[in-house]
Amino acid sequence: MAMRGSKTAVIVAMGAALALPAIPAQAGTAARAAGTAPATAARPAGAHGAAAVPAPGKVAQKLFRAWLRGDRAAAGRVAAPAAVKTLFAYAYRAPDEFRGCTGNACRFVHTSVRVPGGLNGVLMVVSGGTVAKVYTSRHLTSPGRAAQHLFRAWTKGDRNSGLEVATTGAVRTLFRARFGGVGYTYQGCFRAGGGLRCAYSYEGGAMLMHMGGGKARGYEVRSVGYIAD
Repeated sequence: MAMRGSKTAVIVAMGAALALPAIPAQAGTAARAAGTAPATAARPAGAHGAAAVPAPGKVAQKLFRAWLRGDRAAAGRVAAPAAVKTLFAYAYRAPDEFRGCTGNACRFVHTSVRVPGGLNGVLMVVSGGTVAKVYTSRHLTSPGRAAQHLFRAWTKGDRNSGLEVATTGAVRTLFRARFGGVGYTYQGCFRAGGGLRCAYSYEGGAMLMHMGGGKARGYEVRSVGYIAD
């Protein structure tokens, strides 16, 4: 695990690759391999000379570079205040690869650091030339907080929020059913079968979240299972 204090080392290691608006060569290759095209050029100005809205990837990279510099003022010019606050609170060192955008969602991922959850870095949601929302891998120091974060994400139908603290498999399992708003009671966390579990009970059974990680690196939900009474 590499925490926030080593962000400066990432800036030096990445050099001009992330300092330029163009996608680094290795990131572009990874994006193509994943079937995600790198950010496209901004659309030309309209017939009446209105300013073109920049492509999501360009907006996301402006915010990312401002964050690397520690420049909140520049970040605030391209992102909503809540998005800036979330990004500047990121606990780990900066992701080292831009994976491009799928629609208006742009990803920066870690390739050499293991962090909790399936998000694996930073996801920026761009709207109208502004980063409206930022999701990040979370450093939660108790298993209960990680379990409750995933549960709240499920109640809101927000998969990206779930991926901040849970693996893709755990999120996929939980989100197969829509939250019905009935009778879930948090029962805390306990050790069983050589592992750590956090439980929610409901009439007729219980949902078990199988936890991984630790206090230093952060806890994550690695899988979700169910038992019947």
